[in-house]
Amino acid sequence: MTPRTGRLAMGAVALIGFAVGVVLSAGLDLFPRSEAISIFGGAEKPSGGSAATPAPSVNLPDFSPLAEHAAPSVVNISSTQEVKGGPFAPGEPGAPGAPGGPGGEDDPFHDFFGPFERFFGPPRHMPYKAKSLGSGFVIDPAGYILTNNHVVENAEEIVVKLPTGKEFKAKVVGRDSKTDIALIEIHGASDLVPVVLGDSDDLKVGQWVVAIGNPFGLENTVTAGIVSAMGRHINQGPYDNFIQTDAAINPGNSGGPLLNTRGDVVGINTAIFSRGGGNIGIGFAIPISLAKEIVPQLKTKGHVTRGWLGVMIQKVTPDIAESLGLSEPKGALVADVVKDGPAAVAGIKQGDVIVEYDGKPVSDSAELPLLVARTPVGKTVKVKAIRGKGTETFSIKIQELKEEETAERGTGTAEDLGLAVQTLTPDLAENLGVDRSLKGVVVTQVEPGGPAADAGLRRGDVILEVNRQPVKDADAYKKALKAGGKGKSVLFLVRRGDNTIFLALKPSS
Repeated sequence: MTPRTGRLAMGAVALIGFAVGVVLSAGLDLFPRSEAISIFGGAEKPSGGSAATPAPSVNLPDFSPLAEHAAPSVVNISSTQEVKGGPFAPGEPGAPGAPGGPGGEDDPFHDFFGPFERFFGPPRHMPYKAKSLGSGFVIDPAGYILTNNHVVENAEEIVVKLPTGKEFKAKVVGRDSKTDIALIEIHGASDLVPVVLGDSDDLKVGQWVVAIGNPFGLENTVTAGIVSAMGRHINQGPYDNFIQTDAAINPGNSGGPLLNTRGDVVGINTAIFSRGGGNIGIGFAIPISLAKEIVPQLKTKGHVTRGWLGVMIQKVTPDIAESLGLSEPKGALVADVVKDGPAAVAGIKQGDVIVEYDGKPVSDSAELPLLVARTPVGKTVKVKAIRGKGTETFSIKIQELKEEETAERGTGTAEDLGLAVQTLTPDLAENLGVDRSLKGVVVTQVEPGGPAADAGLRRGDVILEVNRQPVKDADAYKKALKAGGKGKSVLFLVRRGDNTIFLALKPSS
């Protein structure tokens, strides 16, 4: 503060004091005594001796004991990896002809680098070490720490810093990219304090939770909020099942614990929804119940073994439900069945809608992959599916998932359908990269903004069925559309590359 600023400030205080004094001397009472409240928390006692109306008390939660209890278990994790050099992107600073790059206008050797680059090639980025920061928490005094996979993935060196300030090199024991969970281990640390792993299945929307981590490298930061939602799917993979919270989570919080008011860990802070990279009150955590299921496998095998059903599924939209004659848009629609897979052997067919798996209802397609993944390999489960106007039950022996076979397919919504088709010929099929023996019609044009575009149909898609009826050529396609009736939703079975999906088109009125 400069001397002049200080004088101005003191002058302003004097003027305010003078004004207040004038008002009070005039006999005006700005603050009625019966309502005055001291800034120190109590009601101001009136001079007249009568009892003042007590101020209403507000009981806010005090998280200091919880933070003090959990802080020794939360660690800082820094990882280092080498990023290999590559060519500069066109126009990137430092690239040929760009500012700061060879041949740029500010380069005194502007005329020299042209033939030089033609002979030796353009310059490349030099390899460099990239560092990232995250959080983790001790789950075993023997030195096991739980964190996010993305915190330690591809790391050449991992350093764990304890709250005491001591640092230890860590190694990855096991990790799972599909759920973004990793287990690491340190040696030589004494008096490690493990957390208590709670039960995230007991969490309810509106309950208080506390997040601890190292946002932006600021160690052991504590933030509080509530559970905003459960079972969130944020398109991170087929096993999305996040806890959403408004507790402040920022870059660097990844891998830290989300605690309930008892101090039990109920989640692993993982992701934020933000355009600017900072907290806007929408954070996501992996349920600890999911982590507890896979940690034993990470510890013993280094990876996770999951169940496999052998189907490709997609969401049942209202238009698809109407096309299939379903009373409501629920279940998981089977878009394709893997040949000789568990579901195919049991009799599941394309177009079936799975509504129950191993005694558990399937309301949304996103629920099925997680249910299957949690099923022990070799177990036989009962699967209920709607087929036509009836429901059938299948006994399916779950096999081990070797690679990603189950994926959720996106769908759109949709008197002109806004597309043009032609009969798929063997030569055309070969050009499209599909089987020459495939029968159907290929989409040659999609009108922007039309029902087909709204439904997600693309040029090059091959329509195999219309309203569950195979169409071998353009004439069969037109006949099937006409049989569907005017103004009703049309259900297409589409081959796109190696995948098949259902798309429902809603004719425009």
